[in-house]
Amino acid sequence: MGSDRADRAATQESTTRARTRRAIIDAAVATLSADHAASLADVAEAAGVGRTTVHRYFPERSDLLAAIGTDVRERIEAATARARLGEGPAPAALDRLCLEFFELGDRLMLLDDVPQFWAWSGLEEDEAQAPSDRELLALVRRGQREGTLDPEVDDTWLHTVLWAMLYAAWEQTREYDTPKHTALSLCLRTLRKATAARQALRG
Repeated sequence: MGSDRADRAATQESTTRARTRRAIIDAAVATLSADHAASLADVAEAAGVGRTTVHRYFPERSDLLAAIGTDVRERIEAATARARLGEGPAPAALDRLCLEFFELGDRLMLLDDVPQFWAWSGLEEDEAQAPSDRELLALVRRGQREGTLDPEVDDTWLHTVLWAMLYAAWEQTREYDTPKHTALSLCLRTLRKATAARQALRG
């Protein structure tokens, strides 16, 4: 019995620590998105915890940024999996991926907005080697082979276009207060035209 109680207590403590860590990371994303110079004290206030609690989980600012970087990578991979890129026509799969990635806007914009973030977060390696990017490039090539995506455009270019369209949509919501559904609709419409095969455009 004593062992069972100890196991339950340890599990509860682990769950509580994970929840607190998640709250700090989420608060950091929101706080740093609004003010790139925000301190750990600002993050603590936003997370509703004491500054010593933040320091216990993330002793240095760079530790927190590294945790955000890891969180972003994990979310990108999870979003890619949810998009089911191997199923159905390539354009439909591309739409699903955009829908999933669009929800990561605050995190991905933060990575792009803070110049030092890449070095601090440990994300300097070649992101083209990330599983999500390999899956996206494979999707583009499949669509080109099937004739549903423009075969005359380099696959890495279409990859870049997708991210550019997403960034433009996020900027539209942040800078011009455009409703998210409107910005996403514009993103998808433009991306479809940019990637469509000629016969699709004529149709």
